[in-house]
Amino acid sequence: MADWANLLTEQQNPSSERIDEVSTLEMLSIINHEDAGIAVAVGRALPAVAQAVDMVVEALGGGGRLFYIGAGTSGRLGILDASECPPTFRADPEMVQGLIAGGTSAVFQAVEGAEDDPDGAVDDLATRGLSAVDVVIGIAASGVTPYVVGGLSCARRTGCGTALLTCSPSAAEAVGADVKIVAEVGPEVITGSTRMKAGTATKMILNMITTGAMVRLGKTYGNLMIDLQPTNAKLRDRSRRILSALTSLSAEGASALLDTADGELKLALVMGKCHLDARESLRLLSQYDGRVKAALQAVGGDSSSPSQEK
Repeated sequence: MADWANLLTEQQNPSSERIDEVSTLEMLSIINHEDAGIAVAVGRALPAVAQAVDMVVEALGGGGRLFYIGAGTSGRLGILDASECPPTFRADPEMVQGLIAGGTSAVFQAVEGAEDDPDGAVDDLATRGLSAVDVVIGIAASGVTPYVVGGLSCARRTGCGTALLTCSPSAAEAVGADVKIVAEVGPEVITGSTRMKAGTATKMILNMITTGAMVRLGKTYGNLMIDLQPTNAKLRDRSRRILSALTSLSAEGASALLDTADGELKLALVMGKCHLDARESLRLLSQYDGRVKAALQAVGGDSSSPSQEK
């Protein structure tokens, strides 16, 4: 059984002991002061985050998937990060998935006792056909959530790459995982409320993991999202502006080329820079695993970005 009393996430923060006695502005200043240390704590964890990114890239590049598993806030943050990958990077919805203790209903309302079931994640992962080519990242601020620990144990037995993301250094030592990411943000302003500093650190690190992996997989061109799904007016306009900037086409010309490419910015970019038709451009992209810069360099196309050209 977990020794909750000695976990860092359960300790009382001396900076906020009198938070109920101060003015509203003073209260917010206390919270803000504590939040200022989050990025520093995340910075100390970067070597482990980099290991996780490389592990995820290897898995996704080989046809595997990334599963986040967590309970409560941790589970919700995993689902949030996973849900942003399809529109931002045109990732298959199956590529990055977030699983939460208690299932979909737990996203909106706490499901009592769900996080205490070590077999819960085992069942959830089995339902999705977990295999050795996948990666499982367990998210648990405390580091001892049975749903997460059980899921990681299952993943290791399956032969998956595994990582633990936690804010409790002592708990991390006892959990089996290939990579251990510890964001030591310290005790919360409200004791045990890990939706606060721990939640913010978790969101920052999850952003890094998927962004880093997608950049490595060729989903961007420099810092431009060239594999986005133009599912709304904002994203359609962004696609047009990116294509126009990278090819020097007019707005009208960029729109016409995107129409020819069925809205696929990456395809339109290769067509525009290499002066190839859609079929030839698709073949070229396939040959280079969707990496636009490599494809352009192979045929002598211009692989520079607007900032490099200035």
